Amino acid sequence: MADRPEELAGEAQWRSAGDRIQTLLDATSTGGAAARERAEQLVREVVDLYGAGLARVVSTIADQTDSGMLDRLVADDLVASLLLVHGLHPHDVHRRVGDALDQVRPYLGSHGGDVHLLDIVGETVRLEFAGSCQSCPSSAVTLELAVEDAIRAAAPEISSIELVTPDTTSAVIPADSLLAQLHSRGQPSGGAAWHPVPDLADLAPGEVGGFAVGGVVVLACRVGDELYAYRDHCPACDGSLAGAALHRRLAGGDPVLRCPRCRAHFDVVHAGAGLDDDAHHLDPIPLLLRDGVLSLAVPAEPMGASA
Repeated sequence: MADRPEELAGEAQWRSAGDRIQTLLDATSTGGAAARERAEQLVREVVDLYGAGLARVVSTIADQTDSGMLDRLVADDLVASLLLVHGLHPHDVHRRVGDALDQVRPYLGSHGGDVHLLDIVGETVRLEFAGSCQSCPSSAVTLELAVEDAIRAAAPEISSIELVTPDTTSAVIPADSLLAQLHSRGQPSGGAAWHPVPDLADLAPGEVGGFAVGGVVVLACRVGDELYAYRDHCPACDGSLAGAALHRRLAGGDPVLRCPRCRAHFDVVHAGAGLDDDAHHLDPIPLLLRDGVLSLAVPAEPMGASA
């Protein structure tokens, strides 16, 4: 897209606004307690002023016959985050969490998985993952990261996410309230960071490319209309996948990725599962459209690694 660089610049600008505001407030402390108090009061006055203006805009739109106008506004992440800060978002937490899960559901499906919203109790969301992703640790971590990011953005009042498995066991993921003080929501938890990667969209069907993103070499490929990304590491020979190519299965079906060194085969459409040895699987990396910008959540450590 021709406007993508400007779009990326705009996203980066507003996502980091909260951090810049906090830095400026901290700098005022050098002038003493009185200077800091005046600066904080100034920020509160400005926030309250814009909040009052937003309240009037929302009220005016709600009175119009076009009921879809408000939905179109809250579909924009920046507008939605500001409405959340001021308590003006028209949708309750159940609707927002449900919509967030719907947005990432196609990505979950690419890993052979799905997620079900069981309940929201207080500030805790209870979810159940389903599908083949349950048997793949790397895929499970990838999906949890994608789901957590979506819920954090849509419902900052959620403090934890409880993952319930069919055998009734569960694990709780802490979820900080990232938008409460207008902080950027650009960074997921777990030592990972989202990076815009618009160049990946230029991959042609059947093409495989290597990209350095956030200090990590990522292997990306396109199968039909879908893009998939993995850490550049073959678990079979412990080498790089540089030079790997997609090969069509003899019996038809989705193409598979073959390591150019050890000839191991991996199902890139289904979370990088090993086709020659079930113990070997690629490390998938979340690759999602975030606010219309293709982005990768690059982890600080391999997603399948254990402490």
